Amino acid sequence: MLGEYPIQGHGAAEIAASVERAVGTGELEPGQPLPPMRELATRLGVNPNTVAAAYRTLRERGVIETAGRRGSRIRPKPATTGREKIRVAVPEGVRDMADGNPDTALLPRLAEAFAAAAGQSDREPVLYGHDPVEPELARLARAALGADGVPDGPIAVASGSLDAVERVLMAHLKPGDQVGVEDPGWGSVLDLVPALGLRTVPVGVDDEGPRPDDVRRALESGVRALIVTDRAQNPTGAALTATRARALRSLLREYPETLLIEDDHGHGIVDVPLRPLAGVTHHWVFVRSVAKAWGPDLRLAAFTGDAVTLDRVRGRQRLGPGWVSRLVQRAVVRLWSDGAVDPREVAASYGARRDALIKALAARGVVAHGRSGMNVWVPVPDETGAVARLLHAGWAVSPGARFRLNAPPGIRITISTLTPEETGPLAEAVSAAVGPTPVRTYV
Repeated sequence: MLGEYPIQGHGAAEIAASVERAVGTGELEPGQPLPPMRELATRLGVNPNTVAAAYRTLRERGVIETAGRRGSRIRPKPATTGREKIRVAVPEGVRDMADGNPDTALLPRLAEAFAAAAGQSDREPVLYGHDPVEPELARLARAALGADGVPDGPIAVASGSLDAVERVLMAHLKPGDQVGVEDPGWGSVLDLVPALGLRTVPVGVDDEGPRPDDVRRALESGVRALIVTDRAQNPTGAALTATRARALRSLLREYPETLLIEDDHGHGIVDVPLRPLAGVTHHWVFVRSVAKAWGPDLRLAAFTGDAVTLDRVRGRQRLGPGWVSRLVQRAVVRLWSDGAVDPREVAASYGARRDALIKALAARGVVAHGRSGMNVWVPVPDETGAVARLLHAGWAVSPGARFRLNAPPGIRITISTLTPEETGPLAEAVSAAVGPTPVRTYV
């Protein structure tokens, strides 16, 4: 059943680690069945309860799934083989439109901000027991959130938006709980949820955000949490409209116990207005990262939410890393205070590149989506073939499989560094690779 790979170990932790290691190396493949617990216990010379405990650990980590009498098997997309592995190797001479990174020319220079932050830290050292959040960062973040209509709440800081999402999920949910996720959606979230032992429930997305019918079905199915991207959704560029936000708020009011997590992915790089959903459920969190506009390596996200959730998250954070470096927080404060980034200029730059590509594709009969942000999503009939043909033509794009659960195939094109001279040739290559596609939604 397992070929030549022997599952090893005498304790539950050893057995689980053995299986997880084999999945990570590819020796156990997605969908491959595992031996019945009693059979494996006999083979290893251990109590069946030991194997049962190992399998339970693997389920909670999102590595395996159990289907009643059909037994246990490796998940089709196990958490140990993240979607980041579903990427195209970019050979020399091929233009990379797949990496998802911002244009470094639009990012601020950091030296002066960190020098000022270091000087402040020399004068006012941060020690154990001090406030984990820089007061001025909390003030600026709270003012900006309030101006955008996000309800009042305490401010916390995490090492990026994904860190915040993970901490919030773990503050409320237990293994086996269901989480509504966008489909197509951010591949890291689609990996994270099962890795925490939670179950993903796909929610379709169109240009205006999560589709209300899909959200209703997810809520009726018993999801404990819903994750929504407000703007510049990755990979589709969707952004909540006023009409869609009203519909979603109305739905969420019917399910007030749902944990709502909003990711303002487009903060600092988009010019479409924010339509927050926060505050209509008992427990909610709104997350803003500085990654796209101020720099991915800053690894900082500010978030707010209801008092209970923020208290739980900050309590657990104190027991682990303690706090996100206040040196970094002070540098971010300096960047914000100095206006190191002009969001309107950045949004206009990305918008011009995105709109030009979508227009060029439309002229060639190819439907594409990208209402905001720095990605364009193109539905395709044959994802693998389209990616391969584009690579052969000198363009690397991201396979849609990195971002999909049940959604139809597509490709993601990152336009952050696309030049006007490249727009036509890229559109021509995409048209040749995918052929004209009918006008249709991509959910």
